Amino acid sequence: MAASLPLKVFLCHASEDKPLVRELFERLKADGFAPWLDSDALLPGMDWDLEIQKAMRASDAVIVCFSSVSVSKEGYVQKEIKYAQDIQKEKPEGTIFFIPLQVEACEMPFSLRGIQWGHYYEVGGYENVEVIYRLPKSLKLRKPNNSPYAVARDLSRVFGRHKCRPTKELRKVS
Repeated sequence: MAASLPLKVFLCHASEDKPLVRELFERLKADGFAPWLDSDALLPGMDWDLEIQKAMRASDAVIVCFSSVSVSKEGYVQKEIKYAQDIQKEKPEGTIFFIPLQVEACEMPFSLRGIQWGHYYEVGGYENVEVIYRLPKSLKLRKPNNSPYAVARDLSRVFGRHKCRPTKELRKVS
């Protein structure tokens, strides 16, 4: 397979969660991904709305970092979450783009309870979060055929070979 560009990952978060999100940013970067973080990408004088929308649209995935602050905070973080959800709705069925990640134990928004989320706050959270740790690798394998069947085939190839298994029980989505 020809060399591919790094997977672009947009990190959506509340400013109060910046230290944890910065750690996640560094881990993703060290693992060969191209994470986007506002504090690194936005320069003085740039239009926040425009740059964030451009970056989110150019991303392969958006990791939405949830905490007790972000789920109850009004303002820009809510706007970013809604924008990421709107982009997800434009994707073909079965495409994983919007990835909710709890950076601390918190109540998830009701509208997102049907989506599997990761738990970054647990010991070994980065390695044990199936969606964060394994999905980006499967997205790298994605062929031009982005049908749900092709994506499932590619995911099964990665999941079948991967040594990482969850140590915590994952919530079953009904």
